Amino acid sequence: METLFPAYRDIIPEFSLFQESLRRPFPIHLRINGLKVSPNGPVARLKARGYGLEKATVDADNLYFVRGGLSSPGNLTAYDLGHIHPQALTSCLAALALGPSRGSFILDMCAAPGGKTSHLAELNGNTGLIVANELHPSRQIPLGHTLNRLGVLNSILTGYQAQEFPLKSKYDFILADVPCSAEGKFRKLRADAVYRVTRGKRTLPDLQKKIILRGFDLLKDDGQMLYATCTYHPQENEAVVHHLLKRRPATLLPLNLETPHEPGILRWREETYDTQLERAARFYPHRVDSVGFFMAKIGKRA
Repeated sequence: METLFPAYRDIIPEFSLFQESLRRPFPIHLRINGLKVSPNGPVARLKARGYGLEKATVDADNLYFVRGGLSSPGNLTAYDLGHIHPQALTSCLAALALGPSRGSFILDMCAAPGGKTSHLAELNGNTGLIVANELHPSRQIPLGHTLNRLGVLNSILTGYQAQEFPLKSKYDFILADVPCSAEGKFRKLRADAVYRVTRGKRTLPDLQKKIILRGFDLLKDDGQMLYATCTYHPQENEAVVHHLLKRRPATLLPLNLETPHEPGILRWREETYDTQLERAARFYPHRVDSVGFFMAKIGKRA
């Protein structure tokens, strides 16, 4: 059987288990939307209909795995009402790791399709203001629909290139979930599609470095930014954060997540990264049954 992502054999622990996980069906995850309902009601109703739900993480009470029986949550009335939102567990962890406070000024630099933006609004109780930025008009419409369906009242939409977002304001919290090669979505996509994306976007790290620098420059002095991708490649992950650390007075902050993850790596081939990268997190599908993910939480040095 073909080995998938063989270049990562030396950096992904229990590589054989990683290989096995890539061949399993991708699970359905649900986030119960606290802006409209408490978790108990939708969970009880779904269980009464025979759907198997179980808690997905100790980091939140409203994130669930669906263990069989529910293939299309978008067809449910609970979805139309905005009570539930299908969203990968690791995607939900991004907003939890950033942890915005009530009344805060938030920028989501690459906001579509809106799952993370709406989760940020839920976590800060629809207070303050979220600027949901999305460059592409074709993605702005579904972004707006998602925010409306889920009851987000504290957001405005903008359409700038993330790497050129205006420097007119400073933000308390910034989410930079950047365009990436999407290797972590392997189970959701055809294998050949993933490899085409990976091969065809060699300029991605250059774009990602520009976005992370602009995001840092948009932070208040006591602000916090989360850099995130759904890929495994160190040149899109650790190398990008390392680039920031060498060019700005940035520091990596603890993520404070208990969901199983590995620290960021400090070496890739001929490259060596800042030791702070150990505070970053790599999420693998054989450790947490979800999309492969990377994230690093960034603040400004005093």
